[in-house]
Amino acid sequence: MTDALYWDASFAIARQLMTRHPEADLDCVTLNMIYNWVVALPEFQDDPQLANDDLLQAIYQEWYEEKHPL
Repeated sequence: MTDALYWDASFAIARQLMTRHPEADLDCVTLNMIYNWVVALPEFQDDPQLANDDLLQAIYQEWYEEKHPL
């Protein structure tokens, strides 16, 4: 069983998004797409209204860094 996800768990959320959307081209992914994908995650338990650009950007950054390691 996967732990519940909340907005402050950007790395864990990014890992879930990578698993569920492996075909996503991060050059074309928008913050709105990330928001919709996050709130659709079965593990997501936080208030969708707490989302903001900083939280969504942090998730995007974690996803990008995981997909493009140095």
